[in-house]
Amino acid sequence: MFSTRRAFLAGAAGFVGLGWGSIAQEAEEKEGTETFFKVFPIGKVEKKDGTTRIRIHEKYSDALLGLDGWSHINVLYWFHKNDIPQKRGILRVHPRGNKKNPLTGVFACRAPVRPNLIALSVCKILSIKDNVITIDKIDAFDGTPILDIKPFIPPDSPKQGIRVPDWARNRER
Repeated sequence: MFSTRRAFLAGAAGFVGLGWGSIAQEAEEKEGTETFFKVFPIGKVEKKDGTTRIRIHEKYSDALLGLDGWSHINVLYWFHKNDIPQKRGILRVHPRGNKKNPLTGVFACRAPVRPNLIALSVCKILSIKDNVITIDKIDAFDGTPILDIKPFIPPDSPKQGIRVPDWARNRER
């Protein structure tokens, strides 16, 4: 039995047959050089008349099977409106755009400017019909490309030992 997801993926025979082993090996061989990945949207955010939906592209609709058994999902999406080279180069910001907050590296906050514009939101599922997931809300614009969806599993959230900086405690700052 595998003890972690990573061990499962590394040791699962089914993935080796699909070429996963060779992809990992190729990435290791290129250590020290830049590696590029192609990422394809699986759907998009739709916001209309006070309703927020994630419309999955038809070719991925079979991947929704069983998702209705979960109450929440992790949605990974692309900050497409910030995707310009200048914004990808911004590495330090004042969180929440507030100059009173300390200058902070983008990996230590949730700024929409970063080297890779991947965003994450936990969303409550309200309904799923065909290839459309209706959710409570998401911090994304209408038309934002969706990269992936994963079920939110409560053990993924630490129960203790959580530490946050002072500026992050006050949501209004």
